[in-house]
Amino acid sequence: MHGTLEDQLTHLRQYEKNIVNYKPKIDQLEGDHQLIQEALIFDNKHTNYTMEHIRVGWEQLLTTIARTINEIENQILTRDAKGISQDQMNEFRASFNHFDRKKTGMMEAEDFKTCLISLGYNMGEAEFSRIMSIVDPNRVGVVTFQAFIDFMSRETADTDTADQVMASFKVLAGDKNYILADELRRELPPDQAEYCIARMAPYAGPDAIPGALDYMSFSTALYGESDL
Repeated sequence: MHGTLEDQLTHLRQYEKNIVNYKPKIDQLEGDHQLIQEALIFDNKHTNYTMEHIRVGWEQLLTTIARTINEIENQILTRDAKGISQDQMNEFRASFNHFDRKKTGMMEAEDFKTCLISLGYNMGEAEFSRIMSIVDPNRVGVVTFQAFIDFMSRETADTDTADQVMASFKVLAGDKNYILADELRRELPPDQAEYCIARMAPYAGPDAIPGALDYMSFSTALYGESDL
């Protein structure tokens, strides 16, 4: 399907309605099948399908549509809750579908690892195991699309946060590539200022002056930190 998630949802609901409308025909076939059975006719040269094939296929189709509608609704909720753009959601879906090699709606661990590498992740086995514990906490060995979205949206949020922190320090520093302790104490609450001063490395760029602090490396190191 193409278009926005809302477009896909509308299309699926209409499709579901069309399938439900076939129920009278299924019921008619059930009646015809009963008459054929009562007439002891067990070989129908007009079709290779049995009534069981038709009944199960129709029920499976309805179940699949209902499950897909539920997935799309969850994706809409996730997108809106996490502030993901439609373009980002489309990129996530395209990546997931490409590496869902068995087309089961779930990526196996090795396929997920290949997907991450294609997205620019450089990781060892320990780091990948850590990521798998996040996306597959029950250790089933597969990654659902919902888990994939949750992980990628967190990664995107982390990147945005680091960029925003760096941009904020740049403003405090008067557009310089470094910041001074006095500037931090002047612009931030005392506890936050002292926290930053204690953890910022000395700035070593060509424009460095005595006491210059490296807010860029500090901002990058904030990944995963809970205290600021």
